Amino acid sequence: MERRIYLRHIGKWNIRWEQARKINLNPKTPTTTTEELKQPPDNFMEDISNLGIPEFEGYSPNEMQYILYTPFSEKNPVKLQQLNDEGYDEMPLFRQIMYVANMIAEKGQIKLTAKGFLPTKIVAEMYHHGNPKEKFIEMGLYKLYKERDSITVNLTRILLEISGIAKKRKGILSLTKKGEKLLSDKPEFFKQIFTTFCTKFHWAYYDGYETSLIGQFGFAFSLILVNKYGAKKRSVKFYAEKYFDAFPKLLEGLNEREYTPIDRLATGCYSLRTFNRFLYFFGLVRIDEAKSWEDYNEVQKTELFDRLIHCNLKTDFSNN
Repeated sequence: MERRIYLRHIGKWNIRWEQARKINLNPKTPTTTTEELKQPPDNFMEDISNLGIPEFEGYSPNEMQYILYTPFSEKNPVKLQQLNDEGYDEMPLFRQIMYVANMIAEKGQIKLTAKGFLPTKIVAEMYHHGNPKEKFIEMGLYKLYKERDSITVNLTRILLEISGIAKKRKGILSLTKKGEKLLSDKPEFFKQIFTTFCTKFHWAYYDGYETSLIGQFGFAFSLILVNKYGAKKRSVKFYAEKYFDAFPKLLEGLNEREYTPIDRLATGCYSLRTFNRFLYFFGLVRIDEAKSWEDYNEVQKTELFDRLIHCNLKTDFSNN
């Protein structure tokens, strides 16, 4: 929780309490004695914890605890909605993962390279099976040959392993009992992959930014922002500003570089991890690339986003 924002709003509550005390009115009860007004109410801290905060889009500190630390739980305002099987097939990365899992099931196992990567023949098949297209490969700047030439091909194997769906032993990749069971239950298979990506996979793995927290910390808050504001095309800077208004402490993990101010670095880091390598990979946003380095990409949520992600929004705090 951002202590600076939290304390500022406690201060605002204290001002309201003091004003009420001076005019002999308790903000919680219309009639009370002068002696009672000299002390804050017994549920003072509970009231503070349930106070809606603008930087949190109207959510209270209590609600933010669920948003930050128990994603998709019963008390979290962000929920995953079940799709039909065709809906999951609209997600490029998940479609890719299912393709490989089914391949393993059909073959019984896949023999990996001496370094533990997928063989080159499978890499090419995977990439051309609806994989999220990668800019530098499509431009011919990178030649697709081995697993690590493609972020999404590499990510597919990693997610299968750390989700417990597949296991790697003695140079062989095979499905676990859990993986075999999930193959016949696409909604649960997806939920396992999606939550693994959000909470177990290290989002900073593929970039060179100094901080590992930006983007992944509070990812459910970003889902709220896109749910709330994503119906129309907006600059990634719009979302980054809202994200760092809520979590300004994260800016301390970045070091200013020559010709690149902190706010530009922060927006780039947040945008790359949240939009390019998370929401876009799962087919939840469209990205219009900036026409020059001075501009910012623009993003808009897809129809699939609204079918998959449900958020209980604080409508009385809506703006922009």
